[in-house]
Amino acid sequence: MVDWFIALPHTVQALIATLFTWGVTALGAAAVFLFRSLNRNVLDAMLGFAAGVMTAASFFSLLSPALELAGTLGMNVPFTVLTGFLGGGVLLFLGDRLWNRLDKRGGSSRRAVMLMSSITLHNIPEGLSVGVAFGSLAYGIPGATVGAACMLALGIGLQNLPEGLAVSVPLRREGASRGRAFFMGQLSGAVEPIAGVVGAALVIGVQRLLPYMLSFAAGAMIYVVVEELIPESQSNERSDIMAIATLVGFSVMMALDVALG
Repeated sequence: MVDWFIALPHTVQALIATLFTWGVTALGAAAVFLFRSLNRNVLDAMLGFAAGVMTAASFFSLLSPALELAGTLGMNVPFTVLTGFLGGGVLLFLGDRLWNRLDKRGGSSRRAVMLMSSITLHNIPEGLSVGVAFGSLAYGIPGATVGAACMLALGIGLQNLPEGLAVSVPLRREGASRGRAFFMGQLSGAVEPIAGVVGAALVIGVQRLLPYMLSFAAGAMIYVVVEELIPESQSNERSDIMAIATLVGFSVMMALDVALG
C-alpha cells in the first residue's frame, strides 16, 4: 500500500493527502449528529499536538528545503525566504482583520458564518502547504520526503477536527438543522484539496517558485500556530499538559523527519 502511494504522481499524492484533511474536517463537523460538545481537554490536547507538528514541519519540511533550494538555484536566499515567510503570515493577518471588521457588523448567526469564512481562509494556505510539500518531492531536496509530507498532512488534519466542530456547533445553536450545520462545517475544509493540487502543480511546473511557496506556506502555518492553536490550547486549565502535547507533536514530527530524511 505504501509503495503504491509513493509511485503515484506528486499531484495525486497531494490530492489524496488533502482529501484526508478535508475528511477530518467533516469528521469534526459530524459531531453535531452525536454530541452537543466534545471533551475540551481532548480537543485542546489535539490542538497542542497539532501546533507542535506544524511548527516542526514549518522548519524541517518547508523552511529548510526552501533555504537549500534557493541556494542551489543561485537566488538571494535571505530575501527569497523572508519574502515568502512574511507574505504567508501577512496574508492571514489581513484576512483576519477583514473578517473581524465584518463580524462586528452582524448578529450571532452572521458571526457563525464569518467564523466559517475565516477558517476557510486559513485552510487555503494549509492545503497549499501540503501540496507544496508533495510537489517538492520532484526535486529530491534534503528534508523533502514522503514521510514528512504525510506527517504535515496529519498535523493539519488533527487541527481540522476541532475546526469542523467550531463551525457546525455554533450553527446548530443558532437553529440550523443538523444536516445544514454539518454541511457548512465540512465545507470549510473543501478548499484544501483544490489548494493542494494547485500548490503541487505550481511548484512542479515552475521550479523557481518553490522556495517562495515553501517559505510562504511556513509563514502561514506559523501564524495559525501562534495566533490560534497555542492560545486556544493554553486557555485550558491544564495548560502544562497542553504544553507537553505541543512538545510531543514537535518531537514526533522532528524524529520522523530525521529518520525518513
